[in-house]
Amino acid sequence: MSTDQADADLGADERRALADRLAGAGALSARWRETFEAVPRHLFLPPVYWEFVEGSAVPRDRGSDPDGWLAGAYRDTPAITQWDDGDEAAGRRDFTSSLSMPTMVALMLGDLDVEDGHRVREVGTGPGYNAALLAHRLGAERVMSVEIDRTVADLARANLAAAGLGGLRVLTGDGAQPDTGGAEPADRLIATCASLVTDVPAVWLDQTRPGGLIVAPSATLFGGGAVARLRVADDHRSASGRFTGSSDFMRMRQQRYQAPPVDAYLPGDWPGDAEASATGLDPEAIRASWLAQFAIGCRLPDLYYRRAPYGDTVTWWFFDTAVTSWATVDSVPGAVEFDVRQSGPRRLWDEIHAAWTAWEQAEHPGYERYGLTVTGSGERTVWLDDPDHHWSPPAR
Repeated sequence: MSTDQADADLGADERRALADRLAGAGALSARWRETFEAVPRHLFLPPVYWEFVEGSAVPRDRGSDPDGWLAGAYRDTPAITQWDDGDEAAGRRDFTSSLSMPTMVALMLGDLDVEDGHRVREVGTGPGYNAALLAHRLGAERVMSVEIDRTVADLARANLAAAGLGGLRVLTGDGAQPDTGGAEPADRLIATCASLVTDVPAVWLDQTRPGGLIVAPSATLFGGGAVARLRVADDHRSASGRFTGSSDFMRMRQQRYQAPPVDAYLPGDWPGDAEASATGLDPEAIRASWLAQFAIGCRLPDLYYRRAPYGDTVTWWFFDTAVTSWATVDSVPGAVEFDVRQSGPRRLWDEIHAAWTAWEQAEHPGYERYGLTVTGSGERTVWLDDPDHHWSPPAR
């Protein structure tokens, strides 16, 4: 047996055990089980990766702990394979490439609803594991993947070749651009990086055939994310569908938001000209609900926040992207009212409170009640229960 074959065969028992867990949890369908058992996830991991466990990145080193390295490869956890776009001097501030949590991979592939003979375009190759699963299921010649990072794309090609799937086409380019690949529209498009709900690439409509499906995670600046499952209209001018569940993916590189410094909003000393008031809503209650953040973020897509702990008190800062308004709320444990400051032409906390109230009055709708419509002209509309019921802020 060759070294490559021995490495590919490694972890067979772990793959079966992972498939058992995913199937038992309802995430992995029978149609995908053989593929999950056949494709070695560890072949798509570098000698050192970081397993994301309970909010912490834990290093797994094959050289010093081969058993721990392999065990982490088959746990239901994300695996970080690149930090800071490969800038080693940055100090590992942000992870920028990874293998997604197997549960999320299985659920999104289930949402994709592929059939034999389908052609799939993937946006965001990463290390290549998701593309490998698609290639095993459909055939390597029916899958094309696009990766914006040249180093990551080269690594994915090598990983796929080691897994015996070197025939899969991996392009280096921007998956949100119309000229990537020059291929005819695919039956399915899947993204493994999150776009803003307000900026889902309209070009994906042209890259997917009429009646085809787009499965892509979307996020808001305010927080929260969900997987959208959109069907492309027969006239190719729009795609619409519901969200299927929560998600937390890395943002598309061209959509990363660089927030201006606080001084751009408040050039003098705090609280400046801010008006004081009080609220009964603790912003920590918003932080505790990924779903609430998603609902608020979809309703107020141009707002974001920062938390600043000071002892037991946490000051929440809220900003608009137009750099016109800001607000703060002081969260104090055990309090029933919280101090508010608001400045600028908008009252941001009042808008956030109103969005929270709208979500409560709608009886805390889950992700599956929200939907998204994207048009070729660039409109993106989030709706609740029905495409005609827009989940949008009141006119200002």
